[in-house]
Amino acid sequence: MNKVSAARAIGAVLLLVVSCSGGRSEPARIESAGLALEVRTVPEHPRVGGNQLELLLRDAHGAPVDDAHVSVRVHMHAMGSMPAMGGAAGVEKTGDGRWRADFDLAMGGTWVVEVQAHRPDGGMLGAEGSLTVGAPGLRLAATGDMEPAPAAAKPETTGAPEGGGAPGGTAAAPGAFRFDESRLRQIGVHSELPRTEDLARVVRALGRVVLDETTLHDVTIRVAGFVEEIDADALGEPVVAGQVLFRFYSPDAHAAQSEYLTMRRSQAAARGGSAPERSDGLVRAAAERLRLWGIDAADVAALARRGAPQETLPVRAPISGYVVEKTIVAGSPVAVGQRAYRIAPLDRVWIEAEVYEAELPRVAVGQSAEVVLPYAADQRFPATIAYVYPELDPERRTARVRLELANPDLVLRPEMYADVFLQQALGSRFTVPASALLRTGDRSFVFVDLGGGRLQPQQVVTGIESDGRVEILSGLTPDQRVVVSGTFLVASESRLRAALESWR
Repeated sequence: MNKVSAARAIGAVLLLVVSCSGGRSEPARIESAGLALEVRTVPEHPRVGGNQLELLLRDAHGAPVDDAHVSVRVHMHAMGSMPAMGGAAGVEKTGDGRWRADFDLAMGGTWVVEVQAHRPDGGMLGAEGSLTVGAPGLRLAATGDMEPAPAAAKPETTGAPEGGGAPGGTAAAPGAFRFDESRLRQIGVHSELPRTEDLARVVRALGRVVLDETTLHDVTIRVAGFVEEIDADALGEPVVAGQVLFRFYSPDAHAAQSEYLTMRRSQAAARGGSAPERSDGLVRAAAERLRLWGIDAADVAALARRGAPQETLPVRAPISGYVVEKTIVAGSPVAVGQRAYRIAPLDRVWIEAEVYEAELPRVAVGQSAEVVLPYAADQRFPATIAYVYPELDPERRTARVRLELANPDLVLRPEMYADVFLQQALGSRFTVPASALLRTGDRSFVFVDLGGGRLQPQQVVTGIESDGRVEILSGLTPDQRVVVSGTFLVASESRLRAALESWR
């Protein structure tokens, strides 16, 4: 028997290929875990559009099983830019151990079939295989007898490998197939070992620069009057602590100055008298009254030296910063309690970022972050999460996160937008490049490089993905090389081989 005939014979035994014998083809039969399953396609040659599977489930004694839960999936794996198609079939129990599964095939080609039967006592039978539009029968095997692969390919057989080589006496790996090594080089296939490395999960959010609310300072009027002169007369103007902001006239303040000067003269006259302490107390009370009205101590001292009241009194900046709010103009009346200015230092700012509800578990106070301006990606500002606001935006389903950072060069200005990257260290993880994964619905596969052009599809369980690397939780060992470039080309070519083989 030549190599091609041997491969076909072994493939037929492994896959239980249904063959046509005269009239209606025999159903595919699977036995596992004390259960026997027969599956037949209706029509015998599956077509584009509506199709059915007829299923018969028996126990080890041949009695029909009616208490099982049966599920069927018929789908085609994603290929290139084409998304995965198909999904769960509609399964209906028809009695006496029989079920009917209705499904649609959207296009020609080979489709993957998955069947599972669960009994209340814990017994379970699983089967996987394929059917091809226009071809008779169903290829099916018990789960575990055949490694499921995202790319159907001609299985490798025992004996001389395809493409020549020394004969071998051991069976090939399940689901493995062989490429000519020069062909792998032509399509840019490269493999490497997995590695263990430190990963960090990054959450990207849109941020907005806002004022540091803890450093804001309001200049408030404490005595009624009228604005005479304004020195800081524009929004955004820088001011320094002690700088005159404006001058105002107040009859009450003018009277308080006269009272203060009178008390000082009385104090001087009482120096040699019998009650100097009383005059000293009156002077202190008059000076305190001016201070409480917002008159700076230096201006009170200047008043004492001058000996005459000022018609207008200055109001000075309590801190250094920038004028971010101004409510007065020259000639304005001012009332007690009115806010005339708001001053904000900008050497330190806040950034409020919006994080989606699903990403909140990855965000915590004290977590490091990085701020990047969209138009200056080369400038990066380190920051720290200082607070996570308790409320959620009901429409956008986002929560605000506050970051605090220094702004010595005033590059960050209020109301600027910025990209915020929140980083969470995850420790050491076993990873492969994201390009190594072939995702098919809810499952992921890699191609293991067995050497000599042999590749084997292998299912893996993945974890987090970060910075182009994906954590592998199970399904792969550190000594298994995986294909990391050309993955989709390998999958496409293996599918093409399988299609040509089925047509032949």
